[in-house]
Amino acid sequence: MVNPTAAMLVIGDEILSGRTKDANMHFLAGELVAYGIDLSEVRIVCDKTSAIVFAVRALASNFDYVFTSGGIGPTHDDITAEAIAEAFGLSIAIREDARALLEAYYGHRSLHLNASRLRMARIPEGASLIYNPLSAAPGFVVDNVYVMAGVPSVFRAMLAQVIPTLECGRPLLSHTMRILRGEGDIADSLAEIAGSYADLSIGCYPFRQGRRFGAHVVVRGMDAKRINQAVKRIGKELK
Repeated sequence: MVNPTAAMLVIGDEILSGRTKDANMHFLAGELVAYGIDLSEVRIVCDKTSAIVFAVRALASNFDYVFTSGGIGPTHDDITAEAIAEAFGLSIAIREDARALLEAYYGHRSLHLNASRLRMARIPEGASLIYNPLSAAPGFVVDNVYVMAGVPSVFRAMLAQVIPTLECGRPLLSHTMRILRGEGDIADSLAEIAGSYADLSIGCYPFRQGRRFGAHVVVRGMDAKRINQAVKRIGKELK
């Protein structure tokens, strides 16, 4: 069985400028690993319609699932909904079911559903809504693209609604080994071992401890027995 593939599109000038540190990619990656969906690419684009349209079309045509974060709020620079509609050649308008969610949310808090807040009810034609239990403003799904908020707590709440609807695969397993030798000392042996385990992913990540250099060797795969075999060999040959 081949796992489904996924990509993420992070949208926002605040990410590219360094003002905001993205947390959603890290969270999404962990969730997808647990459900057997392979996150294969992440892109970050600015708040520009053409950039979003180009990225969405490219990712949607190459991966089973595309997850976006950012740009579906009430301000003028929240342009993701319109860009997704353009990417798929769809019209976009205020959806009555989305409006009703916002009316109930703001009405309960004695707040006015003004024109800015109502922008969050703009949904591309034919899209399905993603329920937002925290602030009511929904995300939506068009084809294989799941459009969600940029605020981490809301992104996570929306993703919790999405994950159970996806076709999942086999979870990725991993084992990390701490080797107190420099990368250059173990590179040749590690390459030979990796060649013997083509069904596994074996990565090497260096660190420094005082004056000593070392590496974390991470073995990833779906077969626990094969991982254990590789780990034993690495431990025997590299330590």
